[in-house]
Amino acid sequence: MFVAALLDAFPDLAPRVMADARAVLPEGAGTPVLREGLSGGIAVRRFGLEGEDAHTHAHDHAHRPAHSHAHQASGAVLAEGLGPRAKPGNEEERGGNEPAHERHRHGAGSYRDMRARIEAAALSEGTARHASAILGLLARAEAAIHGVKVEEVHFHEIADWDSLLDVVAAGSLAAALQGADWTVSALPLGGGLVRTQHGLLPVPAPATAALLDGFDWRDDGIAGERVTPTGAAILKHLARPGRPLGGRLVASGTGAGTRALPGMPNVLRALVFEAAPAEGDARADHDRVAVIEFDIDDMTGEEIGTASERLRAAPGVLDVSVGSRLGKKGRPVASMRLLARPESMEAVARACFAQTSTIGLRVREERRLILPRAAGESAGVAVKTVARPGGPTVKAESDVLTGDTLAARRALKLRAESGDAERGDA
Repeated sequence: MFVAALLDAFPDLAPRVMADARAVLPEGAGTPVLREGLSGGIAVRRFGLEGEDAHTHAHDHAHRPAHSHAHQASGAVLAEGLGPRAKPGNEEERGGNEPAHERHRHGAGSYRDMRARIEAAALSEGTARHASAILGLLARAEAAIHGVKVEEVHFHEIADWDSLLDVVAAGSLAAALQGADWTVSALPLGGGLVRTQHGLLPVPAPATAALLDGFDWRDDGIAGERVTPTGAAILKHLARPGRPLGGRLVASGTGAGTRALPGMPNVLRALVFEAAPAEGDARADHDRVAVIEFDIDDMTGEEIGTASERLRAAPGVLDVSVGSRLGKKGRPVASMRLLARPESMEAVARACFAQTSTIGLRVREERRLILPRAAGESAGVAVKTVARPGGPTVKAESDVLTGDTLAARRALKLRAESGDAERGDA
């Protein structure tokens, strides 16, 4: 449903996503298809596998529309409801409530095998990284629940090829929409029990509940499994709870599941918003950033300086700052804060443990607004021009200012910042 809704909203991405889907599947597993259909009288798209060996019952879950939104540099996506695997075709969704988690005859059920297949496939730029991250979230949740190592996880509940297809297609969309700000409204709780390889379990399934800890839920009175573990992993990787901040609606899409719900269509809807500009002509871009903070009271100034420089050079790190505070017993404390790309958060955290003496980190994700900027040159000095609501500002790069005295360097800085900079790439 997620993939179908997003491809309905972004039809130009269909060739990329379908190519990635075909690349990860073995011969004979079926053919990825995207078709039009109906759900509750509403025109929808359905994404899935077609062919003799394809199993489309793997995700026959019911999902009441829930809301998710995503802001890209120029837009946002709102998705409603993560739902059952849709059987491709134009037919109205069928009734029934098949078991959500069955052990299937075919599939790459091992986490290790599924990850290796993703890494070995000829996928579009960024797809493998996002798909592996989604799969890793699911594997870690299952490992914690069953008390095994991540590498030993076998996905009894998502062992079919169409589930691997979901992960890779979602990864392809995430990569294609890099920089988007995704949000999701309260999710449908569902109810009752679901039959799994481990017996009957309450809904939401343990992996789903673990992945979506901190997300908002609502009970609309409709039973059954409403959010699948795979859908939960996609949400965990992409989204945060809440409504979009606003903007201009520029596109929408609707994906459908296979199960008929009483009194409502079984759909996921995606709404695409263009971010509202700030005052004036400047527009602040939206993105997400990981914030990692920790305090140190047992390293020398030289050690902290070296650690800061090495962490600043680590892949995915955007900024490193060090402040001074007083800790317990009046001891001086160095307070370090790193900003990193969300997908690099775990690797950066490992680097913090390796480069410093800290034994604990505070980690969170935050939304930020970034004004457009461009690099250029003025008066022979490298400058950065920033588009602000009140008009552009120019700042000289301090480390390239030359001059034998402070007065000479300040004079050069003034000339560079007051002249017309030749703008280049940011």
